[in-house]
Amino acid sequence: MKAYLILEDGSVYEGESIGAVRDCTCEIVANTSVVGYVETLSDPSYYGQGVVLTYPIVGSYGVNLSDMESERIWAKCLIVRELSEAASNFRMEITLSDYLCRYGVTGIEGVDTRAIASKLRDKGSMTGFVTTAHFELDEVVAKLKEYKAKNGIKAVTSVSSRHIEGSGKKVAVIDYGVKKSIVESLKARNLDITVYPATTPIDEILEKKYDGIVLSNGPGNPCEYEDVIADVKKIYQSDIAVLGIELGHELMALAAGGSVEKMEHGHRGGNYPVKFNDLGRFYITSQNHGYVVTAIDESVAEVSHYNINDSTIEGLKYKGKNILTVQFAPCHETDFIYDNFVSMMGGCENA
Repeated sequence: MKAYLILEDGSVYEGESIGAVRDCTCEIVANTSVVGYVETLSDPSYYGQGVVLTYPIVGSYGVNLSDMESERIWAKCLIVRELSEAASNFRMEITLSDYLCRYGVTGIEGVDTRAIASKLRDKGSMTGFVTTAHFELDEVVAKLKEYKAKNGIKAVTSVSSRHIEGSGKKVAVIDYGVKKSIVESLKARNLDITVYPATTPIDEILEKKYDGIVLSNGPGNPCEYEDVIADVKKIYQSDIAVLGIELGHELMALAAGGSVEKMEHGHRGGNYPVKFNDLGRFYITSQNHGYVVTAIDESVAEVSHYNINDSTIEGLKYKGKNILTVQFAPCHETDFIYDNFVSMMGGCENA
């Protein structure tokens, strides 16, 4: 079935429908990862977004549902050059096409993803519309220019708290759209974890005297979350150890008086080089963000990590506080950041 992707600049890309057959309006962003489409689509940080995968053939290893970062797909749309007709892997449970259909997510294949990614790189992320129906271009473009995803945290956060028992330090995770891998990394250190919905009154959490708090990843423009920033400011003013990840990094900077701005085209992929200033070493990181901390008073925090490609701030260490925040997702060779967090709480891993 023919499908069309229309961008807000009026450009139209014709392809074939994949996944669920339904119209979709969303912010279109590009991801440069070679693998990991299951994790990408189920990452709550992609709420309200359509993902263009720049790797040309997608779906060859199918889908293992245990790789999902949450209980469902949060991306609104998938855009690929070619969806593999054959999928084979000993861990595979279903195909990528079935994965999209299972969660009612639309997609389009057969479009020039390189051209789309280049346009997004040069002009920044755009709103797009995917449809299989007849459309009037002028009407669609007018609507796209008015579209804006809102209330991202409220849409993706959990509805109730959950406890994961451990014998180590007590940690509260504020769920702005937390990925499963973050909780699993904390669990691997035998921490006693409670994951709280973002709607939980922050005073209720602070009065329980946790050893540490994790501010999770999540979607949307951090500057719009005024109530959340006010909560994070209370955390900043306490003496508790804090690890902020992705959105949590940005929210803490805003709570401490820093500035956050939208990036021209964002960082989304698995190969972003970051320098760890304290180690004097470079690590390749996985990232997914469209906003970045642009300034913070030197008396408040020092830049602990920065991006080699564009010199943007990738991490902050707060002065006089037990707070470390990073703009990327700690995993694989940077997983030791969780150990640093445990040490900040006065413990040791696998306690």
